Amino acid sequence: MHSKAALPTDVSVITTYRCQMRCKMCGIWENPTEPEKEIKAKELEILPKLKFANITGGEPFLRDDLEEIVEVLYTKASRIVISTSGYWTEKTVKMAERFSDIGIRVSIEGMEQTNNFLRGREDGYERGLKTLKLLHEMGIKDIGFGQTLSNHNSNDLIPLYELGKTMNFEFATAAFHNGYYFHKFDNQISNKEELCKNIGKLINRLLKEKKPKSWFRAYFNYGLINYIKGNKRLLPCEAGTANFFIDPYGEIYPCNALEEKHWKKSMGNIKSGKSFEDIWNSKEACEVRKCALNCPKNCWMMGTVAPVMKKHIWKVIPWVARNKAKSLFMRN
Repeated sequence: MHSKAALPTDVSVITTYRCQMRCKMCGIWENPTEPEKEIKAKELEILPKLKFANITGGEPFLRDDLEEIVEVLYTKASRIVISTSGYWTEKTVKMAERFSDIGIRVSIEGMEQTNNFLRGREDGYERGLKTLKLLHEMGIKDIGFGQTLSNHNSNDLIPLYELGKTMNFEFATAAFHNGYYFHKFDNQISNKEELCKNIGKLINRLLKEKKPKSWFRAYFNYGLINYIKGNKRLLPCEAGTANFFIDPYGEIYPCNALEEKHWKKSMGNIKSGKSFEDIWNSKEACEVRKCALNCPKNCWMMGTVAPVMKKHIWKVIPWVARNKAKSLFMRN
């Protein structure tokens, strides 16, 4: 009989695969879920106590019951962040008026022309930035944007970072991946050298900031370069241990980048009638954790890396200390 696994600390709830954007690096919008089949707020009451919950999609603000979902998750986690396109400004502002400590991350893929090309909406940049500015004026603190780096937008990385700094926005990065969540399996980085060079510039800027959080974000971006170059992960993958994803149908997965050509297994379904602890310690969940430990993909995404960075902080600190010290002697 296997021993009980420690309960996770982080969850990402994929509320829907419906989306009004038409992103070139993501096929969610071509594979929308039917609203009546999507998980309901009440079904999330099964979740254990957590430290962090990310609400994502598709576009979460296409859910008419999003406030109910947030209400349930606030009974489970002290910090909640919604990942959105920022397209639905009024709905986002309404949410922030009710939940003033909510986190909002708007996906912006570059400056206006680049963003609108990649996200397939001529007004995408304008609406996303408008949403962030209104939240900023409201005094919402936990706001910012995230850029998914691909073959077309790394030259916008530093200008976007500098734009965020002018309004004290958080700035997160990722590289495009393949997986069931993205409904995409042909993303491939073709300009690795240029991409890594631009990420390196961002790392230097982050290390020069006064906030320790920025220094650790520099480490994450260092890991992103490592991933893009095809190297082994800097830290072990503990997907399905520290964190998990729930898809719109209630299936629990260890991460969002599983591909059937490698492996794809569910840990269980929150609609099964079992307790979360029973699902988490089931034979299926144990098998998934073993697969995750030996996964060949070497992904490096914030949702699965952040909890591992916290767990293995003493492996991260030497890099941060060494490179922060170097940055003090570097020219801007």
